[in-house]
Amino acid sequence: MAAANSEELEMFRDMVVRFLEQEVVPVYDDWERDHLMPKAFWRTMGEAGLLLVDMPEQYGTAGAEVDVCMMIQEEMCKLGFISLASGYGIHSNIVAPYINNIATEQQKEQWLPKMASGETVAAIAMTEPGAGSDLAGMRTNAVKDGDEYILNGSKTFITNGVHADLVIVCAKTDPSAGSKGISLFLVDTSLPGFSRGKKIEKMGQHCSDTAELFFSDMRIPANALLGEEGKGFIYLMEELPRERLGCATHAVYLAECALGLAASYVSERKAFGQAVSQFQNTRFKLASCKTEIELSKALLEKYIGLFKEGRMTTEHASIIKLASTEMSLKVIDECLQMHGGYGYTDEYPISRLYRDARVQTIYAGTSEIMREVIARSVVGR
Repeated sequence: MAAANSEELEMFRDMVVRFLEQEVVPVYDDWERDHLMPKAFWRTMGEAGLLLVDMPEQYGTAGAEVDVCMMIQEEMCKLGFISLASGYGIHSNIVAPYINNIATEQQKEQWLPKMASGETVAAIAMTEPGAGSDLAGMRTNAVKDGDEYILNGSKTFITNGVHADLVIVCAKTDPSAGSKGISLFLVDTSLPGFSRGKKIEKMGQHCSDTAELFFSDMRIPANALLGEEGKGFIYLMEELPRERLGCATHAVYLAECALGLAASYVSERKAFGQAVSQFQNTRFKLASCKTEIELSKALLEKYIGLFKEGRMTTEHASIIKLASTEMSLKVIDECLQMHGGYGYTDEYPISRLYRDARVQTIYAGTSEIMREVIARSVVGR
């Protein structure tokens, strides 16, 4: 990263690693077995100063660069904790920037300090049961009624949905206007009319809570509107590059974690009188995996630099998301193969990484959608 040589960043990195080793390593397997991270851990992260690190200091945060937020997720993934990184990324890397970039000062003061302390857990709700990548097809709607909006609809696959106290909800305020009729709302989940389904059980990322959310004649104050009415789709497009940088960070460093596990295993495992790491096929596979990771890492660093300069485009975001997540699936599959039959057992963490990684080419825009966006930059629509 651009700031990777700074002494301050490396000191903070050391603190993050110590925190994860002390607070997460001993309990992560328990969270995975329970299929849920305790809500209290958000307070623990807040007390350690890990939440909203690159938001303005006036809201009780560190006022750091975006590098630091990405570095925290990087270190989580290096240890194989992508479930934690996913929830953290939604809260600190996605919802917080939406509020900081779009919200009124009153809204910032209402939510950012509580998000920084971990008192408030945040989520963002775009996907619906009948509208995934096609955001313009969403059916959740908000109707203005005096100094309130009446919100109706449902959302699914919402990360942090089980614990969320605040949800940025995408809703149609003008159903006849297509994507131009979408607005965003800061929804307080303590208000009447809000409910959640039971936790969605997933193939992987088990302790990352995922839920379906319901809004039934939910009255929210008019000042819960985030930004301007009808500009929701524009805001989503403006904020997606940072979200996809986060996804790429997870992908690159989860793959790096998998490579470390494979290297350790093949160095210890004996076959035909020698370590598996001494077979040419194994060495070539390890070399190829390392090369793929380094290529994606270089591209990620480049685009983080462009993001900091305000020059990162939707095309760039699609390229790094596509390249890194497809690479991650390929590398982790190779690393599991190097474990042989043991890689297919829960005794070895590579099996968890394999399950956890699979969704990376689906959420935050599928690989197919990424390819379409990139193709438009080459040959148009």
